[in-house]
Amino acid sequence: MSASRTQPQACSPLLQKYREVRRTSLDLTSPFSAEDQMLQSMPDCSPSKWHLAHTTWFFETFILAGAPGYRLFDPRYKHLFNSYYKQLGAHPFRGSRGLMSRPSLEEVHAYRHWVDQAIDRSFDQLSSEAKELLELGLNHEQQHQELILTDIKHALWSSPLRAERSIGLRAIENTISAKWIGFDKGVYEVGHSGEGFAFDNEGPRHEVLLQDFQIASRQVTNSEYLEFMRDGGYRKPELWLSDGWDAVNSQQWNAPLYWEERDGNWLEFTFAGMREIDPAAPVCHVSYYEADAFARWSGSRLPREEEWEVASLQAGMKHAGAFSDAGRFQPEPAQDEAPQWFGNVWEWTSSPYIGYPGFVPAAGLVGEYNGKFMCNQFVLRGGSCATPRSHIRATYRNFFPPHARWQFMGIRLAK
Repeated sequence: MSASRTQPQACSPLLQKYREVRRTSLDLTSPFSAEDQMLQSMPDCSPSKWHLAHTTWFFETFILAGAPGYRLFDPRYKHLFNSYYKQLGAHPFRGSRGLMSRPSLEEVHAYRHWVDQAIDRSFDQLSSEAKELLELGLNHEQQHQELILTDIKHALWSSPLRAERSIGLRAIENTISAKWIGFDKGVYEVGHSGEGFAFDNEGPRHEVLLQDFQIASRQVTNSEYLEFMRDGGYRKPELWLSDGWDAVNSQQWNAPLYWEERDGNWLEFTFAGMREIDPAAPVCHVSYYEADAFARWSGSRLPREEEWEVASLQAGMKHAGAFSDAGRFQPEPAQDEAPQWFGNVWEWTSSPYIGYPGFVPAAGLVGEYNGKFMCNQFVLRGGSCATPRSHIRATYRNFFPPHARWQFMGIRLAK
């Protein structure tokens, strides 16, 4: 590529972001072997290699495939790395992604390079519609960066050869006290305002009537959750929703995912190996059922997503926990008494994942991105230690089924 062509492209913030996001995905996976990146420990997880290929497939399929002069890297990939876009035809069963020894990781890297070069060459000629799809693809890839981390963490935990127990954990001796922040009854506006990027499920902006409510200034900590466990929280059916109680018994839950009791002490599995629970850090890897049971045990409840959004807007991103940018991928204790709304762990809300009033899925293939999943799931807010900081905002709506635990999921109380 000539210098005269490179220079104007480098001035485009969108192209610069494209390069940064694509590079970050490779940086996240670089510590892991090709064998690690092929692991699929359960159907909800996907191999890192598949994430690297699927995010590339998105750019090739939605932007490049119809461009004049573009040649597909491998026509078979249109089927192989389709996730769930039914309008494009059949796709492999989600639970079989770990069986894809071919293409190799090296070939997937070559695929990424091929598509990245094509985006570089064609960027100046892209239509405004194509650039909007490019921005959607970048946010899509940032979602998959979080999935890369959560999925490979589950895979490594599932392996009999885990990293050795880590030492030297920095723990805060005194947990910052949670405070109740009150809001008056009133009509509030929620949803994305239309400025900057947002997924279609974040709008349209609309009014909601909220009753008086209070919300905690920080997330529930490990020490607080341990009190629930020691009080027999997992053995008291009166605390649990019916489906939750069934999950506790069928899955034999007695602690958050990745926790293990050894010699009377609780340890948790992290990317640094097994380590002692940090009492002041936010509790993590709990399902909606566990979050709801804990809230009931504590005499509180989970917030509605509208309450969470209204409350979070008062602080913005000024006081936030860990994001993936820090490279530690572990929730951190609150450092001071300032309300903390973002980062560390996704926070379960009591709100079912449904469309806002007036919601209409986008036309065409991208309409399959969010709308068709509005069933049997609950909304989470705030981002986690595996979320890129630039990816989160107050209106962001994540969603998972109530039994899910492998994501960085935690609890904030309301009443």
